[in-house]
Amino acid sequence: MTPALPTLPALVARQAEQQPSALALTDGVGYLTYRELHDAAGRLAAVLAAHGIGPGSAVGLLCARSARFAVAQLAVWRAGALVVPLDPAYPAPRIAEMTADADVRLVLGDKALLAEAGLPAERTLVLTERGTEETGGAVPDAAEPDAPALLYYTSGSTGRPKGVLVPHRAVTDLVTAPDGLPIGPRDRVLFHSTPSFDAATFELWAPLARGAAVAVSPAERPSAEELVRDIERSGVTTAFLTTALFHHLAATESRIFGVLRTLAVGGEALAPEHAGAVLRAFPWLELYNAYGPTEATTFTTAHRVAPADCEGGPVPIGRPFGGARALVLDERLAPVEPGTVGELWIGGSRLALGYLDRPELTAERFRELPDGGRAYRSGDLVRQRPDGVLEFHGRTDDQVKVRGFRIEPGEVEQALLRFPEVAEAAVVVRRAGRADAALTACVVPAEGCAAAVETLRTRLAERLPAHLVPTAWVVLAELPLTGSGKVDRRALAAAPDRAAGGVAGGVADGASVAAGLTPIQQVVAEAWSRALERPINDPAADFLAEGGHSLLAMWVVDDLAGEFGIDLSLADFLGHPTVAGQAELLERALRDADDTPGAPQR
Repeated sequence: MTPALPTLPALVARQAEQQPSALALTDGVGYLTYRELHDAAGRLAAVLAAHGIGPGSAVGLLCARSARFAVAQLAVWRAGALVVPLDPAYPAPRIAEMTADADVRLVLGDKALLAEAGLPAERTLVLTERGTEETGGAVPDAAEPDAPALLYYTSGSTGRPKGVLVPHRAVTDLVTAPDGLPIGPRDRVLFHSTPSFDAATFELWAPLARGAAVAVSPAERPSAEELVRDIERSGVTTAFLTTALFHHLAATESRIFGVLRTLAVGGEALAPEHAGAVLRAFPWLELYNAYGPTEATTFTTAHRVAPADCEGGPVPIGRPFGGARALVLDERLAPVEPGTVGELWIGGSRLALGYLDRPELTAERFRELPDGGRAYRSGDLVRQRPDGVLEFHGRTDDQVKVRGFRIEPGEVEQALLRFPEVAEAAVVVRRAGRADAALTACVVPAEGCAAAVETLRTRLAERLPAHLVPTAWVVLAELPLTGSGKVDRRALAAAPDRAAGGVAGGVADGASVAAGLTPIQQVVAEAWSRALERPINDPAADFLAEGGHSLLAMWVVDDLAGEFGIDLSLADFLGHPTVAGQAELLERALRDADDTPGAPQR
């Protein structure tokens, strides 16, 4: 019999016993039943044990979304070790920093990704579709409920990312919560988040813990159309989207909402106008507004949104579920009256163990409250309605979220200040809460130096993840200060794109130079101009340097695909980042379409 332990391996083992032939995962290439998933993870766990991996070990996982990703994660847990998800899109120095900080013993992953990361061969193990080429005998499940299961890295204000240790029990309470998001055995849940984003915990393990199936979106950076096709092809019923992506899809009236039964959104404040428009157009859709930091295991609260919630004021973030507690406290840590804004402290069974090797930071953010319970100080301001439902009302500090990613501006500022040509730096968000919100770097050059924006952006991208690299830049003679002598971030966020004494918008050495455009280049430039909300007229203009990012790129891809009636992937778009390059990409796609037998002649 399967031991009744509250760990993910035990829950999957139970499903393998009860419905061995039921579909567990499909990734567009193949599929795994629950029995196949359980057995493949067992074989890989034995290989890991032979490599000396066991309780207390940390194992990196550098793998694209796929069935083998789930096999590997489950195998690491069955070996009793800790999983450190590594984002394939991260630059090699960032991956090296994370693996060193976590003291990773072994990195499992795809052969090409391991090579690109430059990891030592003796510390890597290549994954195949169902595990590895090595084989091993069976080993007992060594996962323990209170042991750390996942180490997720989030942005750190000191310039060093911080690792959040999430225990098995917390993950189990999230994915099995009867009062959480509705998932049953007949559901298929979309897995499209990057593996290092904690939403992946819900997308992958909530369905597998409940006997449902996971539909993996195989594209590294799926466009909106690719997501819709993945959902339609795999019969997806349930999905999670970052709030920014939801806003984009709502604004473009995507048909994605017509094929889902349940949709959860989270990461930023939900715009009432977008939520209301979607619910009016698709009244059968169950739309949930979810909230939660990594330190409380993905989602702390959730609220099923009704049309009435979209008629004024913030859309509620709901009530805590799955063993989480929500306490709204004042500065003295005393409860505030319902209807009064206070700081949200999160308690209960889904708290992280703390920050890896950061005892002072752990003690600062995780505290024993006067009532005797341990709680996490979220830094979020909320108001509790008389019915117990929570509303989000901002932050107590400078932490921001852009497109669902939590960003400490201090981490980016510290990285900028390491460059000798930068004397001062401040990072803010412009257009906060919008799908096109931009992380903006405001820099003051060192005396006698010229701050070449494109050079700074390129050097940052070599060390930081893409979501931490500002998409808009302003060069200033000095940073504005408040009356108390602190950087006036509100003034910087509200400043026009071209601030006095500086340049902005990602232009390194002056404004773009007008040049003759071919007809297709003109269409591309017009699509960019609509997305970036300013004229683009240079065939050599670079989308990222001009202030673009992946979400705006998705918008342009949909625009161009509709304009030309062809398939265009987000990965191809970002791989050809200039106006001229994208025009050439479109011309090639049009030629291929015309050369296809049976294609209509243009």
